[in-house]
Amino acid sequence: MDSTAIKRKSRLARVLKRDASLWLFCIPGIILTFIFSYVPMYGILLAFKRFNARAGIWGSEWQGLYYFKRFFDSPYFESTIWNTLVLSLYGLLVSFPIPIILALLLNSFQHKRYRKVIQTITYAPNFISVVVMCGMIILFLSPTIGVINSVLEFFGIDAVNFMAKKEYWRHIYVWSGVWQSAGWSSVIFFAALAGISPELHEAARCDGATKFQLIRYIDFPSILPTATILLILNCGSILSIGFEKAYLLQNNLNLTVSEIISTYVYKVGLINNDISYSTAIGLFNTVVNLVLLLAVNKAADKLSGNSLW
Repeated sequence: MDSTAIKRKSRLARVLKRDASLWLFCIPGIILTFIFSYVPMYGILLAFKRFNARAGIWGSEWQGLYYFKRFFDSPYFESTIWNTLVLSLYGLLVSFPIPIILALLLNSFQHKRYRKVIQTITYAPNFISVVVMCGMIILFLSPTIGVINSVLEFFGIDAVNFMAKKEYWRHIYVWSGVWQSAGWSSVIFFAALAGISPELHEAARCDGATKFQLIRYIDFPSILPTATILLILNCGSILSIGFEKAYLLQNNLNLTVSEIISTYVYKVGLINNDISYSTAIGLFNTVVNLVLLLAVNKAADKLSGNSLW
């Protein structure tokens, strides 16, 4: 063994010994991640086999790409992909910039007491569970007892069954999500803004900079790397919209726009008990998300120099 390899091993041993307590803290997380994230990966074999509960995963009959072709030829393929893409992109375009704007505005707000009150009000909806949130939405938009329709009728406008009209469903889904998550999502941007040196603001004020100029030339560039990383991560899960909210707000009248990949997988896999088919759809979804993540990360690295790796 040459001297270079010996030096590397001794350096590694010193580092491990120096940070032994930190490595011990990491061990439980590594073990749990391995058990719950890596061990179950062998289950993707179900996408290529006709699953038989008696034979198990390894003993089931090999089918190759049959279930992928079945999904591509399915009449639900285009509609579920389209609904998922539209809903995800709509949500990303609306929900991503709003927390940034909220953080920038509140950071420049001089009255600390009122700023804390506003922050508390915007954080609070995040702690409402998805089930309760969907129940509130359905109740508020009810054509008979809903608050919204009561206001409309007060002004002489006929009641509208919002949940039964597919043209309103996406707006209800996205904007209710913005109301629930905008405040909490702004926390990470507040943390980034807290790291800005006050001397930069003081120097800019001495040069006559306005509040808008402080935000534009100091605050926004400072949080841009954080925003870029979050945008990459969001684009990497663009086809993975949460199942619970979409399913709870779904009904037969809005099904043409509310049927997304996650709800379709649930119905096929658990209700119809077609495990292999649902696994193939889920694997296809994961591969697409991975490709998008790699592409957006590469583009962000070239355009701004900020990336995940």
